[in-house]
Amino acid sequence: MLPMHARSMPLRPSLLATLVAVIWGVNFVVIDLGLGDMPPTLFVALRFAVVLVPAVFLVPRPRARARDVLLVGVFMSLGQFGLLYTALALGMPAGLASLVLQAQVGLTVVFAAAALREVPTRAQLAGVLVGAAGLVAVGVGRSASTPALAFVVTLAAAGSWAVGNVIARRAGSRRDQSSTPADRGSPSRRPGLDGLSMTVWSALVVPVPMLGLSLAIDGPDAVGHALTHLTLAPVLSTLYTAWLASLVGYGIWNTLLAHHPASAVVPFTMLVPPVGMLAAWLVLDEVPNAAELTGGVVLLLGVATTTGVLRRRAGRRRAAMHPRPAEPGPPGHPPAEPGPSGHPRADVAGNPGFGSDPDATRARSR
Repeated sequence: MLPMHARSMPLRPSLLATLVAVIWGVNFVVIDLGLGDMPPTLFVALRFAVVLVPAVFLVPRPRARARDVLLVGVFMSLGQFGLLYTALALGMPAGLASLVLQAQVGLTVVFAAAALREVPTRAQLAGVLVGAAGLVAVGVGRSASTPALAFVVTLAAAGSWAVGNVIARRAGSRRDQSSTPADRGSPSRRPGLDGLSMTVWSALVVPVPMLGLSLAIDGPDAVGHALTHLTLAPVLSTLYTAWLASLVGYGIWNTLLAHHPASAVVPFTMLVPPVGMLAAWLVLDEVPNAAELTGGVVLLLGVATTTGVLRRRAGRRRAAMHPRPAEPGPPGHPPAEPGPSGHPRADVAGNPGFGSDPDATRARSR
């Protein structure tokens, strides 16, 4: 079943968005399988080295300050994935990790309010509280096989992702304020291209620090042995995470965001935890307990409330039950120009703050 609001897009882009959600959901299991023969920090370094080459030679530099690109890479790539891979190596179940990582939605709202002074709406505050309650339920009710440290490190990965979201949003705001109307209309400023450029170029900060950290933690002998005795599992896992999850996934995702309203695309990310948990059950025999399932449902409900999915669906239902006749505009003013998908160009998320900014949406959809 497609997520709520999916009918805002035609069938083909809806199927593409579903495909991306499946790729990202399975990604957690693929990472877990590859970690069996590879230190986590070294594994992160390899992943982003493969992301960079040859993409960094093909994708233009993002139109943002070098400092912002650096910070996005530090928090969204190096911090998030360094902590996530470490959590999985510490024993965090892959399916549960795909769920707990969604805490980044509520954390982004909180961090944006503190750093950018974006006042959250009542619905967003309610969603943050509901999501926090679900997260507490998952943490308290987790099975005995899930170490507390692994859970906390996964939550830290979500926090790092959220900080990266806020930095990416701030960078996008600065870029838009400094650009001219002619710049905004140029092909190099298309949303999909901007998002992919940020993804690739911000990854420059990952491989060397992660390799250095692996040398410090695991030792040169362990790093050398892992690199000279590569098995099939980490090789295939690296190719999947770098090419499918990062480049193909983001390529499709950013293209969808370039041609369709963010409010129609973003809800598909809610498919990632169910896919991740299903894949973990089928491949790794991970079966969540009742408390984890209940807390997970509550957490996703909070995510849906925070991103405005539930409110938009209720509004559409009311509009369908009580249609209003179209009101003519002022004389001499044409109707709103439709975007590429047929929606008015002003139809973004309709959600101030976190949910309404396409740059923040692109950055957080990893």
